[in-house]
Amino acid sequence: MEDVKRVIVCLCLLFAVKFQAQDLNTLIEEALDNNPQIQQFEKKYKRVLERKEEVNTLPNTEIGAGIFLSEPETRTGAQRFKISAKQMLPWFGTISARENYIESLSEADYQDVVIAKRKLINSVTQLYYKLYGLNAKQKVLEQNNKLLKTYEKLALTSLEVNKASAVDVLKLQIRQNEIIQQKEILQEQFLGKQASFNKLLNRSFDKSIVVPDTIRITNESYKVNNEVIEVHPELLKFDKLYTSVTQSELLNKKEEKPSIGFGIDYINVGERPNMSFEDNGKDIVMPMVSLSIPIFNKKNKSISKQNKLKQEEITFKRKDRKNVLEATLKNAIAEQKAAVISYTTNVKNLDQARSAEHILLKSYETGTIDFNDVLDIQELQLKFQMNIITSIVSYYEARSLINYLIK
Repeated sequence: MEDVKRVIVCLCLLFAVKFQAQDLNTLIEEALDNNPQIQQFEKKYKRVLERKEEVNTLPNTEIGAGIFLSEPETRTGAQRFKISAKQMLPWFGTISARENYIESLSEADYQDVVIAKRKLINSVTQLYYKLYGLNAKQKVLEQNNKLLKTYEKLALTSLEVNKASAVDVLKLQIRQNEIIQQKEILQEQFLGKQASFNKLLNRSFDKSIVVPDTIRITNESYKVNNEVIEVHPELLKFDKLYTSVTQSELLNKKEEKPSIGFGIDYINVGERPNMSFEDNGKDIVMPMVSLSIPIFNKKNKSISKQNKLKQEEITFKRKDRKNVLEATLKNAIAEQKAAVISYTTNVKNLDQARSAEHILLKSYETGTIDFNDVLDIQELQLKFQMNIITSIVSYYEARSLINYLIK
């Protein structure tokens, strides 16, 4: 009997967090390498960054050619055909402004990569501890079932000497059936969470996940200040978006300026027959300069107003998101503290319940054991053990969320 109790006492005492953290870190690294969503955001970032090459170009060179169907006569001869080339150039600094705008967009997209990685780490970590909780609860149920079988043997022995009733035996058997049912339900839930976990790592859904049998917790305190939240990627993204709108407005101002064009016209001229004079049949070469002036620039004025409104929109979104993150952090810290309180209380209650069980078993030696009391104490022990595991899972889920917010 003492051996059975010592096995149960092992709950929450075998492994420290550091022994499982290495395995968890390995799984996180695998998820970061293989998760399709991370790869999607990384490809998007590279695609936007590649647009710098797209905008770092001049407009297409225009080349034209024409034949005079009716050749006009000039003093030096008839004009036969014409070839022209023209190149428009944007206002000084326009191309640099485009590059800066695209770079600012890519920086905002890079924050999406950082956010996605943080969220993935949080999801993997929380699922990992959920798997631990489901696995640990199954082991507790298994140990309790063995304990009930021991009690059943005691009841059968007492039944033979009329110190217990058949009802006591049936109650113990019913309780065993309930525990087996709970264990089977937890196993199905474990398989479901395991499938979700494996898909985060982009691998076969039925691959086994090995988690520690037990974990213990230590109380941690976090110093929270506004500076921590200010540098969170979700807020930095809004800063980058705000900057991109600023760069968009600088580009818009450049595009309000005229575009300058340089070109050349070449006209082929035939010689006038039966005539001899200077420049007879001399071709015409004419350099050209042109300006493209946005006289009706309602488009640029509208873009400026849109950019201003967009910056105001981003500012309000950032404030709203900051409020949410700060509230989430405060709540996560409170949840972690509550988990520590629950853990401490249930450990104390479990110890007292075991003392009560010890007294009941001692009474068996005098032949006065009450199996109703045994069942009550066993149920209390199971409740406290389950609560301890739930507290541990809640603690690490809260810690994972805190790490997402401040690290």
